[in-house]
Order: sequence, then structure tokens, then C-alpha cells
Amino acid sequence: MEKQILAVLGAIGALLSALCCYWSVYTVIGLFGTRKFPKAKKQHKIAIVVAARNEEAVIGNLLESIRKQDYPAELLTTFVVADNCTDQTAQVARNHGAVCYERFDNDHRTKGYALQFLFERIRRDFGIESYEAYIIFDADNLLKQDFVSRMNEAFDAGEKIVTSYRNTKNFDENWISASYALHWLRTVRLEHRARSLFGLATRIQGTGFLFSNELVKDGWKYTSLTEDRAFSADAVVAGYSISYCNAAQFYDEQPVSMKIAMRQRIRWAKGHLQAFTETGWLLFKHIFTSKSAPVSFMSYDMLCIVAPRALYSIFVNILKVLISVFLWLFFGRPFGAIGLALISIAKSYGRRYLSNMEAALYVFIAEHKRIKPMPLWKKIWFILTFPLFDIIGRIATFIAFFKKVEWKPIPHNSSVTIDDIHPESEKVTK
Repeated sequence: MEKQILAVLGAIGALLSALCCYWSVYTVIGLFGTRKFPKAKKQHKIAIVVAARNEEAVIGNLLESIRKQDYPAELLTTFVVADNCTDQTAQVARNHGAVCYERFDNDHRTKGYALQFLFERIRRDFGIESYEAYIIFDADNLLKQDFVSRMNEAFDAGEKIVTSYRNTKNFDENWISASYALHWLRTVRLEHRARSLFGLATRIQGTGFLFSNELVKDGWKYTSLTEDRAFSADAVVAGYSISYCNAAQFYDEQPVSMKIAMRQRIRWAKGHLQAFTETGWLLFKHIFTSKSAPVSFMSYDMLCIVAPRALYSIFVNILKVLISVFLWLFFGRPFGAIGLALISIAKSYGRRYLSNMEAALYVFIAEHKRIKPMPLWKKIWFILTFPLFDIIGRIATFIAFFKKVEWKPIPHNSSVTIDDIHPESEKVTK
């Protein structure tokens, strides 16, 4: 009976892996190419929207990097919602020329609710259609000088949703920030580049993405713990592709504290589980009901993204050990069987650890021109520790399955400016 149960669980796991095995094609394609957009024929009117909570230390640097864009100022408006702030975020935003609204609502605290409030105010005071496209940023972000121009090229080419190249301000601060940085760049290489080249839908990851005004004609409705995951799935169900612009680069600040990182990863995990329960069935159904083959495949592809495969793996491994313990206690099965089960699990995670190390090495080689210079020993250390990002994520997923999770802000304190990273932007504006 034990062998039969484990065989069934193993077969299901193998099937789940096989269903997404085509991702290896993305990995190969991502090494060599991505979609490139021609020079725009028109400069479109664009709004940048930012949800900020107690971000007075960093929001000024974001807004300064927006001011330094090589895009016509009359076509670019920045909106900020100072969400439940107890500091000077709103004043700093206004001092830097942003249109700022203040929101106070402790019962609805996610970023999604703040964006919902902000889009309602834009509709009331300006009109949603006053801007052809919107770009969402977080307060700790910094934009390379040509970011908006490059995103405008993708939008002018007909793309309705576009994500961008996410780099990191504090990449080499410690192994935690480096793990986040490598994670974002791994997604660029293993997912965004190929999907964009094939005209498919990649996933939105929190910030640095553009979308047409038609996607918020009825307001912003994504208020879960991970509004980006729900937005991505909903867009695919509605038939939209989600492209990627490799030339548009921005920077953000990553956590350096394990406490903060774990809090964020548990929130992500909970939000991803919520997104699956909310959109999983719709995506599955859309695979068979869509009249367009590309849209059917995009639905299938997105379902593979939102499906909680890591959670299944965790519970299967726990079940393996429990079965061994049960048989040892009640049927006199040798105690060594428990050890064998643990060894099997250790081998599985060992292979995954090595695979993640290979991914980190791949990123350092493929993205060496855009990764900030650092000593070789640091790169080796970050390659060795990067697999911990995956382990932490699995622990967070297990916790999130049982725990009620509330949204809490992630502190940002970096004083790095866009001129520190790209001194040429300062020269151009002088």
C-alpha cells in the first residue's frame, strides 16, 4: 500500500513537472534574444502612479529620476497616493511636483486598495482617458533616464501591457538583497525575454509596468495581497498578452533583514495562493473556451505560473515521512524506512539547490553588463547562497497556507539616487 501511495504521488508530481517542461525552451531562447521595439512614431500621454506609505526617505529620489526623463514633461504626469502616512511623504511628493492625494483607511491596507483610491481620484479630477497609458512604480524605485521613452516605444508598437527590466540599487549589500536581485534577473532571462519574443504573456511583478487606460476604464479592482499576480491572470483571461521591454530599466531597493524578508515572502505566498483560488479555474476554463490558440496557450502558461506547485511538493514530502512513521509504529516496519524517506527528500532538495546555484551563475554571466561591478568572492558567495531564496519561499508558502496574513509595509531607507548609478543623467539635465 505504501509503495502504491508513493507511486501515485510521484506520478502526480512528475505530471505537474512535465506540464511545464516547455519552460526549458524559454531558458534557451532567453539566453540569445528578446523582442526589440522600433523607434516610436508618437509620444503618448502617460501617467505614472505611485502608492507610498511612510516613504519620505526615498520618494524624493524617485520623483527626481522621473523629472530627469528624456520624455516631454508636458506628456508625463506623476500621481502619488500617500497611504496612511504618519510622516512627510505627501509634502515631499508635492515639493517634487507630483499630484498627491492622502488616504486614511486602516481597514483596507493593501497596495491594491491604495491604487484603487488613486485611480478613483484620477477619474474624478482628470478622467481616466486623459492619459493613454499608466505606469505603476513603488516609492523606492529609480528610473534610468530613458525609461519612459523605451516603454513608450513598446506601447506605440501596439502592446497594451508591458513590464520592464528590474535592477537593484543595493545588489551587493548582503546575501539577502543579492538573492532578491538574482531572482528578478532570473525571471527576466528565464521568462520575460522569450515570452515577449513569442508574443505571449509574461507575468507582472509588482512594479515597473505599463498598461493601457482601457484596463482601468472601470477602475482598479485588484486589492489582494499580491495585486500583480491577480492583474496578470485577469489580463490573460481577458485575452491580453503581457510583453517585456528589455531596454527600459529601473532600480529598486531589496530587503537586507531576514525578518523583513520573511514577512514579505509570507505575504507573497499568501497572495499567490489567493490568486490561484480566484483565477485558477478561470484560466483552466479559458484554455478550452478561447477561440484563439495563442490565448488558450497563454491561459495554460499563466496557470502554470499561478499553480502552487511548491505547496504540493511540501505536502508530498511531509506525507512520505508520515507514512513511514505510521508503518513503523503500527506495522513494525523497520525504523530505517523513515531514514530512507528523509534521504530521498534530501536528495530532491539537494538537486534543487544545485539547480538554483546554476541559475545564479547563469544570471551573473548573461547579465554581467548590467550587474554592478563587485569582487569575485562576493559573486561566488551570492551564487552559493542564492538557493536559500527558494528554501525561504517554500517555508513561507507552508506558513502562509495556515496563517492569516495582513499587509505590512516594507521599510526603505536607501539614499542612492539615479545620478549615483548613472552619472550621465545628471550631465544631461544641466
